[in-house]
Amino acid sequence: MADDKKKGAKPAKPAGSAKPKPAAPPKPARAKAAGEAATAGAAAGRPHAPATKPRLATHYQEKVRPALMEKFGYTSLMQAPRIEKIVLNMGVGDATQDAKLLDAAANELGQITGQRPAIRRAKKSIANFKLREGVAVGCAVTLRGARMWEFYDRFINVAVPRIRDFRGLNPRSFDGRGNYTLGLTEQIIFPEINLDKVGKIRGMDVTIVTSARTDEEGRELLRLMSMPFRQK
Repeated sequence: MADDKKKGAKPAKPAGSAKPKPAAPPKPARAKAAGEAATAGAAAGRPHAPATKPRLATHYQEKVRPALMEKFGYTSLMQAPRIEKIVLNMGVGDATQDAKLLDAAANELGQITGQRPAIRRAKKSIANFKLREGVAVGCAVTLRGARMWEFYDRFINVAVPRIRDFRGLNPRSFDGRGNYTLGLTEQIIFPEINLDKVGKIRGMDVTIVTSARTDEEGRELLRLMSMPFRQK
């Protein structure tokens, strides 16, 4: 019986006859490089850092800030005034009658700034204006960082010279704490707006918020940043 079992048993495979497993295909070089770049950016804490620095930011660090320190006698770089943010506010009072007007205004403001606007709502009800609390009456955008510098560059070099009968900006439109506000009557001065698709001409307020403590410091900062103030 033992001999019969041995005869029916399958012969053992030799040690070297096992088929080798196919090797995993190598990762594409492009995907590997992208993964390494993302890992390096995350480690540095800058996963979405811009590739190039805005030219006006470089201009401020190299020329404007040293000039401010020399004129006002600052002893530290942090004392020098700087632009902190730019706020654009567009009121749409007739949106209480037609909500589509607010959508059009928000779309135009988004094209100008490259950032989605925030909807502003009424804080209280006013019967004389047929206004109820919570109704959308405008939109606003706050720009910081690289987008702020890029918008400021386009604003002073492209948009402001297109103002009708432009003779310079009012140098006195400061709030007493170094912040500058100006009003625009037409949004079509920005080249991003297609004049054929504009349903209604609208104005907006542009506020440049600085870290200056006085109007004199803020005015000198904007003057060195090529703000076209009206000459006396």
